[in-house]
Amino acid sequence: MPARASGVARTIDDVIQTDAALNPGNSGGALADSLGRVVGVNTAVAGVGLGLAVPINQGTRRIIGALMSDGKVRRAYLGIAGAPRPLPPAARAAWAPGECVELVEVVPDSPADRAGLRAGDLLVELAGTRVRGVSDVLELMEHEVIGAHLTAVVLRDGLERRKQVTPSELA
Repeated sequence: MPARASGVARTIDDVIQTDAALNPGNSGGALADSLGRVVGVNTAVAGVGLGLAVPINQGTRRIIGALMSDGKVRRAYLGIAGAPRPLPPAARAAWAPGECVELVEVVPDSPADRAGLRAGDLLVELAGTRVRGVSDVLELMEHEVIGAHLTAVVLRDGLERRKQVTPSELA
């Protein structure tokens, strides 16, 4: 379930909605079921009497494993900010109807900037994966792609362009 936490300017995906009493500053506690099994970690307040917890699943187990073995979680970084946008009519034949990600900002001297990506580009594919939204890009930014050469397919001025981008580690 996507949700937006109070005072946070980003969407949090795949969360458990709970009525546990959460207040700013006391998140991080276990969310347990009636048998005492930990099913999530209380994360954010989404409104009065509404809390959000990150579920204990394969993704969180991977994060826990990384924290236990390395003391940190490594994430890849491109240096872009984007928003979903419908594909232009001319591109729908090649990419099928749907959305893509319009690059709203490319951080100077970032991996995306060095690859030649520009604000206004429409990102339709990254590393062989069709990009329909920002979450598609975020899912690809695992530690395995740090330093790897990925192909980004963008639409610019009505033309399809392929750019090689090498994500760096998010500091």
